[in-house]
Amino acid sequence: MRTKKAKKKILIVDDERDIVKALTIRLQSKGYQTVVAFDGVQGVFMAHKERPHLIILDIRMPAGDGFSVAEKLKESKSTCNIPIIFLTGSPEVNAEEKAFAIGARFYIKKPYDPEELLDAIERALRSKHQKS
Repeated sequence: MRTKKAKKKILIVDDERDIVKALTIRLQSKGYQTVVAFDGVQGVFMAHKERPHLIILDIRMPAGDGFSVAEKLKESKSTCNIPIIFLTGSPEVNAEEKAFAIGARFYIKKPYDPEELLDAIERALRSKHQKS
């Protein structure tokens, strides 16, 4: 169906290991390469180290919430163009508005529909017009 030269790399930043594991299995089965981080500081570090094509980011985590992670990534020349999808169970009232204000491409609530997430990933990767 589509020709793939190199696997697209996705960074998953979430402190819930079961969710990270499920996402990793699902994304790898769809042909994506995955790298993971379990807190905000590690997420920023991995984004700079691995230069992923896309980041899936939780909001409520230790060592820096998803909003501060996204803000740090948007401030850096090397990571500012990486699309971010927030995948979160955050009960915060204005979380969705805040996510889009920071520059998120999509905001998906947990528990999530795996097909909705895969569709969002594909759309975010398609809409990215930059050279890696």
